[in-house]
Amino acid sequence: MPSTSTQNYPIFSLKRFQISLPNQLKIVLMFALAVVALGGNWPVMKLGLEHISPLWFAAVRFVMGCVCLFSLQAITGKVKLPTRKDLPIVASVGLVQMMMFTALGAIAMLSVSAGRSAVLGYTTPLWVTPIALFVLRERFSTMQIAGTVIGFVGVLILLNPATMDWRDTAILQGNALLLFCSLCWALCILHLRHHKGDSNAYQLAPWQMLLASACLIPLAYYFEGSFTGDFSATFWWVMLYMGPFATAFSFVAINAASKHLSSASMSNAMLGVPVTGLLASTVFLGETLTLSLTLGGAVILGGIMCVSLAGRGASGRQKC
Repeated sequence: MPSTSTQNYPIFSLKRFQISLPNQLKIVLMFALAVVALGGNWPVMKLGLEHISPLWFAAVRFVMGCVCLFSLQAITGKVKLPTRKDLPIVASVGLVQMMMFTALGAIAMLSVSAGRSAVLGYTTPLWVTPIALFVLRERFSTMQIAGTVIGFVGVLILLNPATMDWRDTAILQGNALLLFCSLCWALCILHLRHHKGDSNAYQLAPWQMLLASACLIPLAYYFEGSFTGDFSATFWWVMLYMGPFATAFSFVAINAASKHLSSASMSNAMLGVPVTGLLASTVFLGETLTLSLTLGGAVILGGIMCVSLAGRGASGRQKC
């Protein structure tokens, strides 16, 4: 009887439903959810840093993400050792995108608001064009170059040098670290698009997180001493969001999408991260949308959009 029922009503079979979905649609849906999760990640990080120091925060985040993914893969029998061809991707994503981006971003957020951090941390597409142009010798249209210039003008507006207190080294370092974080992610995006490994993003993610965790734990102990988490209810809620959702799921979805979606689609969709971060920070943390933040953010998003729209007609060589 159960077998007959499943045949008559295949819509109730999760396995059949998953298979019927086109692979491209699955990737788009996962990517959209990851964008929202990463946008909400910034105010959640700001809240979490009240309960744990930044390096330990980054370490716990990747330990939890690593455990989640390895457990899921073990249950489904899909744990796969990286091949020699996969090792460059494991190293670049694990050390640069995961470890450096997260750890330095958390340190920066001690002195920078969550909304501002979300915008500066996701200027990533603006770095892709000059790196690909001058280092990889790729060709870009006038609109792509103009969009990059517009985006960096937006960064200057957002930073507002005329009103910045140049004596406050913490704020200066925080803003600089966030820009450097976005550069790190840009390098990884270019690497993922140009290097072809043997394994997919889902198979490599736990190994990348394991590498990030293995480096972050001794660094946290050396610079911050013994574990600093206060184990409060808020601490656990933040970590449950950051580990399984904003880390394990989101990193896999973003990296999988970077291999299958066009650079234009990726850049356009990534605009949702800082927008979500700004809105969530305003609503949940009560942060103020200042004129420089609003105007600078709008100009940055406009520049990224120019780069993305111009990329729609670009050749397959222009990858980001």
